[in-house]
Amino acid sequence: FLPSRLNNQPVVIGGLTADEMWVTVFGCSGFGFVIGLPLAFMITPSMPVVCALIGGTLGLLIAARVLRRLKRGRPETWFYRKLQLRLATFGPVSLNNANLVIQSGNWTCRRRAQQ
Repeated sequence: FLPSRLNNQPVVIGGLTADEMWVTVFGCSGFGFVIGLPLAFMITPSMPVVCALIGGTLGLLIAARVLRRLKRGRPETWFYRKLQLRLATFGPVSLNNANLVIQSGNWTCRRRAQQ
């Protein structure tokens, strides 16, 4: 008996794992904080904090729905491999340390003549 899901991260909120949830919350909160900085001068000084909380909450709700649809019916590592492929294909060479085979074309197996 070997449980196949013993070492996997548990689903925390809305189909997101803990790592996905924290990246989403911090990224969207940071974006909301930046949006709230100009509003702090116009409305009230507490706007960056308010916008960070709203941004984190909305980002978590939206990302949970989108990622749940994307990951449905696929292997658990599909999303991470897709990100690695995008980074290897379109990203800078310095960040491509995954050593992925990204060559497209027909693969052939040729035999040599017997002697």
